[in-house]
Amino acid sequence: MPQGPDLPVLVVDGSRFDDLAGFAREVSRLLDGYTWRGNLDALNDVLRGGYGTPPGGFVLRWLHSERSRDALGHAETAHRLERLLPAVDPSGRAAFVARLDAARRGEGPTLFDEIVALVREHGPGGGEAADGVVLELV
Repeated sequence: MPQGPDLPVLVVDGSRFDDLAGFAREVSRLLDGYTWRGNLDALNDVLRGGYGTPPGGFVLRWLHSERSRDALGHAETAHRLERLLPAVDPSGRAAFVARLDAARRGEGPTLFDEIVALVREHGPGGGEAADGVVLELV
């Protein structure tokens, strides 16, 4: 599998979005023939390949990542969780609501943290490292 400079580079520009919907549009413009709509399970599939990403791995270079850290911070995390709440299975509702309450208080992992962890899972040292996704936060 190619490594480092031999991999194609996909560039996400954090100055081009202010929320998850904008991030989804930014990612989708990088994909060949696939539109990602912001579902993290679907992003996991995209990172595995076959949904418009280059075969054999790639570098995901995230420009203005600190700006994205703010845009996809606790407020956007709470907003996303609020949208998901009606579909949460009753057996997991209490934990989900606790996570939502934490996000509203500005505590716990953010959407940015979740996305970064998800991407890193598909790269060096991750459980799905064979996918060959290298994340560069710039």
